[in-house]
Amino acid sequence: MNVWGIDLGGTKIEGAILDPANPTEARTRLRVPTEAHLGYDHVIAQITKLVGMLEAEAGTSRPPIMGFGTPGTTEPSTGAMKNCNTTCLNGRMLGADLSAALQLEARLANDANCFALAEATLGAAKGRRVVMGLILGTGVGGGIVVDRKVLNGCHGIAGEWGHNPVLGETTPCYCGRVGCVETVIAGPSLERFYREHSGRKADLRTIVGLSSRDPSAVATLERLRAKFGETIAAVINILDPDAIVIGGGVGNLDLLYTQETRRAVVRHLFNPDVKTEFLRPALGDSAGVFGAAMLAVG
Repeated sequence: MNVWGIDLGGTKIEGAILDPANPTEARTRLRVPTEAHLGYDHVIAQITKLVGMLEAEAGTSRPPIMGFGTPGTTEPSTGAMKNCNTTCLNGRMLGADLSAALQLEARLANDANCFALAEATLGAAKGRRVVMGLILGTGVGGGIVVDRKVLNGCHGIAGEWGHNPVLGETTPCYCGRVGCVETVIAGPSLERFYREHSGRKADLRTIVGLSSRDPSAVATLERLRAKFGETIAAVINILDPDAIVIGGGVGNLDLLYTQETRRAVVRHLFNPDVKTEFLRPALGDSAGVFGAAMLAVG
């Protein structure tokens, strides 16, 4: 039986149908705009519309179970959504409402968990038992997969590495706390650091290009290396994963995969060396919707 997944993003909703025998190639893949400014009921209607489009394109009816990647987290004790940057979802019973609207079992996970699940089951970390997927870009997020299953946790926040505090950092975070990982090594945070130290505005790609001759660019990238090493070592000390897959724009930077960065990790690790693999993602922009589909497996 084919598996169906829906990736609910801030600007678009994407659906895909996968064949478990060849899951890295979508049999059908379609998109509709989210149009979240029109409200929660409209988002539900757009998802329903997309599922109908998938049925028509594939020439088959929807399955009894469908996976959904979401921009926030489900509170396990109530089933309500929380921490969504698509704010009309917050406080709403999205899983129950999707199940009712579509007449199926809706299985939800946040976008970072879907990324981690896709890369652990189909992508760069396939075959590894304990995998962490990081989203390191405009924001910082994470998801954990153990034995091909997403680890959600008691509060539904397992893997939320981006909101751990960083020693000595005091920049306010949108979450209401200060010094979160996201305020230090997310792309905009690194660009802010460069601007404060050089007096010039530049995007991260430009900063990387300047690093052979600009001391402020060098300092920005050294900050990334040092703070990444410090903060990911804390994760490894607790979780001790076999592999960490790093997605997002910052995750594209070569320096994160060097021996020098591994040494920066070891400085804070409760072990004399680090055997955890640091991997680039293999699935690109397919990871979210593929991971959502894999929620329906098992």
